[in-house]
Amino acid sequence: MKFSVFSDILSKIGKKPLPGRASHLKMVSAQRAKILNDPSKFSKNPKKAAVLAAFYPDQNEETYLLLIKRQGGKDVHAHQIALPGGQYEPSDIDLKETALREAFEEVGILQTQVRSIIALSAVYIPPSNFLVQPYMALYDKQMPFVLETSEVHSVIEVPLALLVREDIVKTQWVQLSHSAKIKVPGFAIGNELVWGATAMMLSEIRTLLNDAL
Repeated sequence: MKFSVFSDILSKIGKKPLPGRASHLKMVSAQRAKILNDPSKFSKNPKKAAVLAAFYPDQNEETYLLLIKRQGGKDVHAHQIALPGGQYEPSDIDLKETALREAFEEVGILQTQVRSIIALSAVYIPPSNFLVQPYMALYDKQMPFVLETSEVHSVIEVPLALLVREDIVKTQWVQLSHSAKIKVPGFAIGNELVWGATAMMLSEIRTLLNDAL
């Protein structure tokens, strides 16, 4: 889809109610569903974070979404596929600024070229005790992405046409950081499986897009 057409669609999406929980639950394991359905298991003082789902044009003006693969290490989210973003800092005006600041630090997304920002439904992540606020936006990309290699291993540029396809939904066994394996639903994109909180966010985005297309 051409970026100019997608820009018009996003303006309509911003006026629609969010599917939220219903779309999130499509992309969680049985273990995670039990937690999400029991608010008493939520931390009363979660850490705050924000991420940016930036849609941008390629050289042919086709629409893409940017994902990142995190570097390895001991962090609970090491090696996982994510949206650019990170933890809220006291100097941030709000979580939208957090998402924009982190997107610039991690992959060089310029705030001056981001527009039509829409707040999506927040996602609670039990293993790391984060409440993450996602934002969906248009990015008038004019320069190559610049990776902060201490945090970002690589970028994954996802065509919009692939993102909305039903056949990318898969269920696989994944290895957790504490050596356990669980069966999870996710999105097969290239050689990667996007699962967990990022899959929940993408599920809401897909629902909004499919309703608008």
